[in-house]
Amino acid sequence: MSSRYEVVFTCFLRDDTPASVLAALRWHLGTARERPTELDGETHAYPLLEPDADSRLPGGDFASLTRQARFVTGEGKEHHAWGLFTRNYWLDDDMEELVTVLDLLAPHVEDPGYGGYFREEDEAEPTAFTFHDRTYGPLGG
Repeated sequence: MSSRYEVVFTCFLRDDTPASVLAALRWHLGTARERPTELDGETHAYPLLEPDADSRLPGGDFASLTRQARFVTGEGKEHHAWGLFTRNYWLDDDMEELVTVLDLLAPHVEDPGYGGYFREEDEAEPTAFTFHDRTYGPLGG
């Protein structure tokens, strides 16, 4: 019997995130049908963040990528970023793919700090990860 995990990503990506990265995310989220040609088919073999309508998570899977106004600068201009939130139910065999998503996101994350977590479905304590210096690591890393 396979273990199953709740996997959550939550971060803001800089407004200048390359179009190719946003296209890759849209494909992983299931909002774009075709895998972008820039993505390696072995590394990005299938969409990892697409919500499963039959998810066993309470409330189901969820995925959103939205350009959002975050604050107003001292010059009175709105500062925007791409807000990403996903919550998916992954089999233990897919957990090695966590790195695929983290590698895609980390260079473009706007704010260092908390970036999400994963949790085996029967565990009370999640394992959090952070983004920092264009990379990622465990909470406190």
